[in-house]
Amino acid sequence: MLESNGVVRSAIAFEIYARRHPRRSLEAGEYFFDHATSGRDVFWKLAKGDVYQIPFTVREGETLYDIAHDLETGHFLSADDFVKAASDPMMVRDIDPHALTLEGFLFPATYQMSRHPIAVELTAAMVKKFKEEWAHISPPMAGDDKTRLPSGYPLSSIVTLASLVERETPKKDERPLVAGVFENRLRKDMMLQCDPTVIYVMQQEGRYNGTLTGADLHVHSPYNTYEHTGLPPGPIGNPGEASLRAALHPAETDYLYFVANTEGGHFFSATLAEHNRNVTKYRRLLAGLPADPPPPPPPPQPPARSKKKAHAKPHKGTA
Repeated sequence: MLESNGVVRSAIAFEIYARRHPRRSLEAGEYFFDHATSGRDVFWKLAKGDVYQIPFTVREGETLYDIAHDLETGHFLSADDFVKAASDPMMVRDIDPHALTLEGFLFPATYQMSRHPIAVELTAAMVKKFKEEWAHISPPMAGDDKTRLPSGYPLSSIVTLASLVERETPKKDERPLVAGVFENRLRKDMMLQCDPTVIYVMQQEGRYNGTLTGADLHVHSPYNTYEHTGLPPGPIGNPGEASLRAALHPAETDYLYFVANTEGGHFFSATLAEHNRNVTKYRRLLAGLPADPPPPPPPPQPPARSKKKAHAKPHKGTA
């Protein structure tokens, strides 16, 4: 096959060279050659297992459904095969005994893959990457419990909070603030009212089309933070390092609300009245208007009263 495709000049010469190295077997796999080369170089490429790999990137915040779609679009494997593999939480039972799936633990990074990877092996590589990164950014676990942090929070809660932060803002400098807002709302037993949790429910049900309506906010699911207080039962995406750090160390703030500012960031506020003003700003910006309305014109001034000149009357006297 190498000879017929013009990679080596002689199949016999290649076989002779291979037989001179009986202790080095050829590794099965897919190899890429784009020009003719020597039989010696081809042999050692196959003996070392230098298989053909293609980079595949998992972006920060992507859900397991997003990753599955990208894999199928790239003709790596079917979306169903990946979803099935990622739906088995056994790989993270040691760090999250109550995990429902591998969501949250498929670490965003670029992976080198063969053209047709095995789904279980791919999810294993992503989980391994998460555990390696988590070991670098997290404090030691409390005692022998590898699932709970010294703060008392379980690892699952940190990853879930980080996934909400990741989906809410693309700006790394905002993430501790967003985490601080969510932590304040949790302490006050306020609903988080996080739109991405509703989007996640719709993705699970296969009916998200890129838009979210007011009616969607009433979808019945434990993930819907418009209907339930507290964190959702698991992550809603796969957070990167910055969001994990933000969830570990939320900003100390009085903020309880935030709304988009149409520039990728948000307006933050501590009171509902201030938040409502910020919502008005957001709507004005969407309409192409300045965030703040122009100041009202000054009240009209009353016309200046004209002053009459006094004329002295001649003095009448006696002669």
